[in-house]
Amino acid sequence: MSNDIAQESTRRRLSPKQADMVRRLTAAAEEELLATGYASLTVRNVAGRAGVAPATAYTYFSSKNHLIAELFWRKLQTLPDGVDESVPPQERVISLLREIALLMAGEPELAAACTSALLGSDPDVALLRIRVGSGIRDRLEEALGEGFDPEVRDALEFAYAGALVQAGMGATSYERIADRLASTAGLIMGRSS
Repeated sequence: MSNDIAQESTRRRLSPKQADMVRRLTAAAEEELLATGYASLTVRNVAGRAGVAPATAYTYFSSKNHLIAELFWRKLQTLPDGVDESVPPQERVISLLREIALLMAGEPELAAACTSALLGSDPDVALLRIRVGSGIRDRLEEALGEGFDPEVRDALEFAYAGALVQAGMGATSYERIADRLASTAGLIMGRSS
């Protein structure tokens, strides 16, 4: 994770000490989520797990959905940057979408919580949803390469969003979504050539 990302917050710029607190809270949120599940997760319990007062946690996160959305944003930032120019665009796009879909495949409770959180109406979540969407769009555009067709990018974004909603609703697994998304991306990219 870059230092700039560690300093970011949806509510304000952070000092290094504050950035460390956000890291502690998001790590505690992941532990709490895996231990108790999304329905039982509270900012208060996360604060207790992180060893801080609930008021401290609420200084950084307005709700459990805000906290979980931040956790997803941070996980997304762990994906490698850059593309291998020697690989054809179709393979780069398929690889990228597979990586994003598999980001939390081993943690279905976390993945389902992230889907629920990102669909929430909390204003702080809305800001993170924009950040997540922009981040994925930027990665897609980089994978597509110069001169990409914006309609192809849009179709890939719709496919990705639909796949995550299906997995988040429990209609299928994130592993299966990764395979189906790769196949769909291949169809979209193949038809655009």
